[in-house]
Amino acid sequence: MFIGETTLIILRILTGALLLATLGLLLLFLWRDFRGAADVIESSRRPYGKLAAVENIGGTSVLTGDSYPLLALTNIGRSPSNAIQIDDSFASSEHATVALRDGQWWLEDRDSRNGTLLNDMPVTQPVIITDGDIIGIGQKQFRVELES
Repeated sequence: MFIGETTLIILRILTGALLLATLGLLLLFLWRDFRGAADVIESSRRPYGKLAAVENIGGTSVLTGDSYPLLALTNIGRSPSNAIQIDDSFASSEHATVALRDGQWWLEDRDSRNGTLLNDMPVTQPVIITDGDIIGIGQKQFRVELES
C-alpha cells in the first residue's frame, strides 16, 4: 500500500511537470508568432524613402522643404484618409497611389479628374518609378527620393 501511494505522488508530480512544460512551449510558440507578425507589420510601416515637394522656378526644380515618408503603399490626394494629404483644388480626393511591388516602385493614377504626371508625361496605366523622378499631382510636384 505504501508503494502505491508513493507511485501516485510521483505520477502526480510528473503530470504537473509535463503540464507546465507544455504550457511553457505553447507560450514560446505564441511569443515567436507574435514577434513575427509584429515584424511584418513594422516593415510595412517603415518609410522606404520620401516624396520631396518641389516647385518649378524659372525652369528649375527647387525643393520647398516639405517631404512625406514613402511607405510600401502610399495613397496621395486631398482626402484626409490618404497617407499624403495635399491641399490643392486640382487634386482629386484619391488621386494617385505609389506602391512597392516585387521590389519595384509603381505609380498609378486613381482615375483622377486632372490626371497624374510622371516627368511631365501623363500616367495612363501603372508605371515603374525610380529615384529622382518627378510626380505631378494637380499643381503640386514631388521628387521621388528612394532609399538604396
